[in-house]
Amino acid sequence: MNARALLLALLLPLPALAQGFAGLGSAPGAFATPSPDTVLTFPADHGPHPDFRIEWWYLTANLTGPDGTPYGLQWTLFRTALAPGEAPGWQSPQLWMGHAAVTTPTAHVVAERLARGGIGQAGAQAAPFAAWIDDWAMQGPDLDRLRLTASGAEFAYDVNLTATGPLVLHGQQGYSVKSAAGQASHYYSQPFFQVSGTLTLPDGAVPVTGTAWLDREWSSQPLAQDQRGWDWFSLSFDSGAKLMGFVLRGTTDYTAATWIAPDGGTTAYPDGAFRATPRATHSVAGRTLPVDWQVSLPDKGVDVTVRALNPDAWMDTSVPYWEGPVTVTGSHGGVGYLEMTGY
Repeated sequence: MNARALLLALLLPLPALAQGFAGLGSAPGAFATPSPDTVLTFPADHGPHPDFRIEWWYLTANLTGPDGTPYGLQWTLFRTALAPGEAPGWQSPQLWMGHAAVTTPTAHVVAERLARGGIGQAGAQAAPFAAWIDDWAMQGPDLDRLRLTASGAEFAYDVNLTATGPLVLHGQQGYSVKSAAGQASHYYSQPFFQVSGTLTLPDGAVPVTGTAWLDREWSSQPLAQDQRGWDWFSLSFDSGAKLMGFVLRGTTDYTAATWIAPDGGTTAYPDGAFRATPRATHSVAGRTLPVDWQVSLPDKGVDVTVRALNPDAWMDTSVPYWEGPVTVTGSHGGVGYLEMTGY
């Protein structure tokens, strides 16, 4: 068994594979579980939560080159625990996985890194903020000012991020319910980053500017056992408002959304308020996925068409999924990102 297959086996024990997408519906066991009484505290919660089984630092960016060409950028660090808590050196039960990608209208390039915890190869800390795996890093004096780097065989990027708005707590002050049975996570975002820097592609370096969205989430059983995947949207409108919404697909679909005003004020929406309906599909990597959607949040007058910049934005990683930039037209114009799992 190669190193990638071994780590995947550790990340997803075989009995859990049928329990929700990627085993995320398996029972939490001895791990901590999210509580609606928890008050998120910063900067401490920017760092890891080793008593929970799964956690991520997830950044996506919509960028533009000097000639107007649109690009997408993804940087993700996942932490998965074999047991609660931390221990020194090779005794650490923490496992780490990194994904990086760049999307253009005609190409989608991806890289993956895998690491053990406890030996310095990967990790995260709250202050000064840093999240890293090998030489990929998101770091700065705090979460408002960051430098982001990653590279793969066909790309590299080095960009600076500056937050121009507040952190956003999803659900009930950061307690985000994911199913009718009550599965949940702690979930917050920084959706107000301005970005500048450089993409390096096969044809050379490209200076880029744009916006980025960072999601932070941790849980021990974020899905119900019957939930086979999700469709997640982060949309930034030309008006300055933003919308996060997701559909968790199961025996009965479950939805939730957060409306984010230009000043960072939020309105949380329960199951049923947010709607996402596929309009057209595309075949990639032997799967058929919806890459053209009608998305609505009637309470805010949102009725938009969301289209993939590149329908082939497939993440061919240990746990494969689709992730890429989108354009938004209709009642609101804008850009965003779409993630689809379980197809």
